[in-house]
Amino acid sequence: MGVVVGLGVGVGLLLIWTAFTMPRTPSRAGSSSLRRRLDRAGLVGVQAQTVVALSVCLFVVVTLAILVLSSTWPVALAFGLMAAYAPFAVVAGRVRKRQGELAEVWPDAVDNLASAVRAGMSLAEAVSGLAVRGPEPLRPAFETFAREYQTSGRFGDCLDRLKDRLADPVGDRVTEGLRVAREVGGGDLGRLLRNLSGHLRDDARTRAELEARQSWAVNGARLAVAAPWLVLLLLCFQREVINRYASTAGVLVLAFGAAACVIAYRVMLRIGRLPTERRVMS
Repeated sequence: MGVVVGLGVGVGLLLIWTAFTMPRTPSRAGSSSLRRRLDRAGLVGVQAQTVVALSVCLFVVVTLAILVLSSTWPVALAFGLMAAYAPFAVVAGRVRKRQGELAEVWPDAVDNLASAVRAGMSLAEAVSGLAVRGPEPLRPAFETFAREYQTSGRFGDCLDRLKDRLADPVGDRVTEGLRVAREVGGGDLGRLLRNLSGHLRDDARTRAELEARQSWAVNGARLAVAAPWLVLLLLCFQREVINRYASTAGVLVLAFGAAACVIAYRVMLRIGRLPTERRVMS
């Protein structure tokens, strides 16, 4: 048993080391769904391979830890799979949190653009000015835009890279509107931006009310799914009880329970899911 534990710890440490030392490729052509989720979560500097390596490392470490505690392979594998999913769950949570934060600040950013255009600033200057006057969560992306535009002077290319950094549906709508206004001219740009700001505020207010009303159902579902597994974890301290899950019947009970939890949780999320805006022209 000591050899197995030592080997598992060694493999885990090796995975962690390779995850942080492997070369990073800047190209994102043909990016995976995980890469897109990382971008939407604001984790632009984190590589998809790092998340996968962390998931594998957690699977190995948690599986071995539960195996030492319970001496039951099926139980250890069940908790190992849950630990392996944890990094992806964290990324999904950060995506939802970041979208909520951006939804709150985009109306202020659009108001700032409208004021700057009405004051006589050029469109490029107004967009670059968000690096200083814009909402705090958006400033890093617009700071990079300002530097790139100052260096290249290519407004369209800089907008494309800005969309990639923001990775936000509302940001896509704003940047594409700015692109059209830049290319064909927009005498009504100020009025359009103010109308867009009002629409975004109404949408954010309505979504916040709906999410507040459904939060109790979501939290209740999470508690209902987690409760049986917490009980199973406590049973690991009773060897004569937990060893029963090493039998064929015990494996079937674990598999059926895991499938029922996953299906019920996904159905609950599907029923209570609010409509999400998709990215356009990305």
